[in-house]
Amino acid sequence: MHELSVCQGLIRQVEKVAAEHGAANVEHIVLQVGGLSGVEPPLLERAFEIARAGTVAAKAELEIRGGPVVVQCRECGGRSAVPPNRLLCSYCGEWRVQVVEGEELLLLSVELDL
Repeated sequence: MHELSVCQGLIRQVEKVAAEHGAANVEHIVLQVGGLSGVEPPLLERAFEIARAGTVAAKAELEIRGGPVVVQCRECGGRSAVPPNRLLCSYCGEWRVQVVEGEELLLLSVELDL
């Protein structure tokens, strides 16, 4: 389950943010998980429960937001949101596309208890 190592990295980032602002605790963390990121939100939530123990985020709430998968067509240049399991241009149906959004895992915000 690589979600645990993802959460451990997340906690390191959150602890750095908290230290930079002199915060004793973290109350809320918001993540955006792209549909092609390879991270499963339910597993991430479970791993977060383990990773946060004994850290500044021990009582933090984790909010996970899904992100769109967006492709750009190499033929017509069209850019469109698509389902993660159908990476085709929505305009011309071409399969030669480039994923421009959807592979990311982003830390959107951290709410601190100062």
